[in-house]
Amino acid sequence: MNQFYIFILFTLLSYSGVYLIRHYAEKRQLLDAPNERSSHSTPTPRGGGWMIVLLVTGAGLWSVFVAGFDTFIRPGLSRGLLFIVCGIIIAWLGWRDDVHSLSPRLRFSVQSIVALTSILGFGYFKAVTIPLFGELQLGVVGFIITFLWIVGLTNAYNFMDGIDGMAGGVAIAGGIGWMMLSANMQNNFAFWIAFAISASSLGFLFHNWSPAKIFMGDVASTYLGYTFAVLPLLSADQGGDALMLGTLLMWTFIMDAGITFIRRALQREKIFSAHRTHLYQRLVIGGYKHATISLLYILLTLLAGILSYAWSWGRPYAPPLIILGLPLIWILLSRHASRLRSAAPESKE
Repeated sequence: MNQFYIFILFTLLSYSGVYLIRHYAEKRQLLDAPNERSSHSTPTPRGGGWMIVLLVTGAGLWSVFVAGFDTFIRPGLSRGLLFIVCGIIIAWLGWRDDVHSLSPRLRFSVQSIVALTSILGFGYFKAVTIPLFGELQLGVVGFIITFLWIVGLTNAYNFMDGIDGMAGGVAIAGGIGWMMLSANMQNNFAFWIAFAISASSLGFLFHNWSPAKIFMGDVASTYLGYTFAVLPLLSADQGGDALMLGTLLMWTFIMDAGITFIRRALQREKIFSAHRTHLYQRLVIGGYKHATISLLYILLTLLAGILSYAWSWGRPYAPPLIILGLPLIWILLSRHASRLRSAAPESKE
């Protein structure tokens, strides 16, 4: 019951803090101006995600110094503090990009340093367990995979923050998933990080649900991407299940950003330039409302969370639904978006 009241407190703090940030951003003209690639039509304040960063950081510090992370064993303490420091660096880099539009090279360089530091502190994935197929040993290749995983998800989450309610809603669902999994693993630190993500994102979502009054900004979208990338390492260390669980809980963003990235690379397009070819963007072009699409992604994330939890408990129905059911859902959605675009063609991007 105490956790319920803390959740409400975090949600209210986030809601109030985002309200203050919104008015500050309007006063200082920290606005996201729409362009031909945008999904919004009026200048909108940004930076509301700062409350997510602050509350998750606060929860992490509380867990380390008050609740105890791994009963204050030194490795647990240092890992908790390392996550907090690296997260703040990612958030600050995102905020500077919100304000000054940093070069991709600078962003990638700093993110790479943070990823390498995280690997040195948390370890890397030495194996991956694939439902129905078993565990695959990665060896030293796991180091490279972990680096690409951290940098990739950090940016993928940022890329997917494109319509009202999307990033905040998926953060709530993903946080709930990690709350269930970390409670099962009896990992106190990961539980409170996921707890704070869900509560603070809910408070933010009251301002960001369509029509959005404020945007999250890179400050929180990159921070959430980084956090969801390292939660598997913080929760289950380098075990084979950890990478698969992390992938499942972010499967909608990974599929959308990953497939779009590969398709644009094969077509020799400028993969880091602005575009409107993500699945969610094609659904918007096809006539669906922001709220409908965001709700769809939230529900699909919750579905993946339920299947992940069931798989972690050894339920026999979970593996086939994960390996066959989730990809089938994505194929059907992608084909539907293609039919919508064919029915209402627009100029080439």
